Amino acid sequence: MSATDQPPVQSHPRPVAEAPRPTDFGELRGGHLGVRIAATPEEIDAVQALRYRVFYDEMGAKPDPETARVHRDIDAYDAVADHLLVVDHMIGSGPEAVVGTYRLIRQNAAARIGRFYSADEYDLSTILAFPGTVLELGRSCVGQAHRGRATMQLLWRGIAAYVNLHRIDLMFGCASLPGIDPDENAAQLTYLHAHHLAPAEIRPRALQSRFVEMQRIDPALLDGRRTLARLPPLVKGYLRLGGFVGDGAVIDTQFNTTDVAVVVKTELVTQKYLRHYERQLQGPLD
Repeated sequence: MSATDQPPVQSHPRPVAEAPRPTDFGELRGGHLGVRIAATPEEIDAVQALRYRVFYDEMGAKPDPETARVHRDIDAYDAVADHLLVVDHMIGSGPEAVVGTYRLIRQNAAARIGRFYSADEYDLSTILAFPGTVLELGRSCVGQAHRGRATMQLLWRGIAAYVNLHRIDLMFGCASLPGIDPDENAAQLTYLHAHHLAPAEIRPRALQSRFVEMQRIDPALLDGRRTLARLPPLVKGYLRLGGFVGDGAVIDTQFNTTDVAVVVKTELVTQKYLRHYERQLQGPLD
């Protein structure tokens, strides 16, 4: 989630990003939770406030003075992205009820900035050469009181609906392991490299200036089940969908994380989630 070398963001007062054009998959419900695309500036502001609470207050990211003053996680990509959000209808139905989010950046949106966000950490030439439509996923977070299977599955149902609507063929982004010492994540990084490395034709590679070797120990020494259990839930979620990782990790000192690139072919997502809500759009989660 590195913010280095990003296009400049206007100084305060920062305008709230214009709301993206609402998509027509509406709101999908799972009990008292709902998932949809943010449709108002106030909802995007709530997303940015949630990201600040999770990334900075909770996970120890280092804000610049302006970010600390406004208590919002904002960058230039927010203005061109679609913001998937989960609302808890027991709290309300508007910005006050936003409890989870994912940032979705399509190719035409990235073109308005000049590149994808992940290009700060990874060489995306293989992704850009992919013969299909690609989508960058990022800035995923869920409020502490709502972390669990129901919220994450609902986010994935929303992603599946979005992927189907916009005919996305390949998704990619960065996922994070906690901390900035790669040796503390040696087993997890080695496991990902040994068992889930992306095929060469869709494999991002960490920029040479930021490249951190992932195979840090002998893979034969790993306890695969134990190592898998220690991976962050988001990374395990990508793997369950048949996702892959790129070559090389990246240390993000601002966000206090070790990042890995992830790539997912979208038919795996739609097979798992799209059929479910096509049968019962307003039904409870399994």
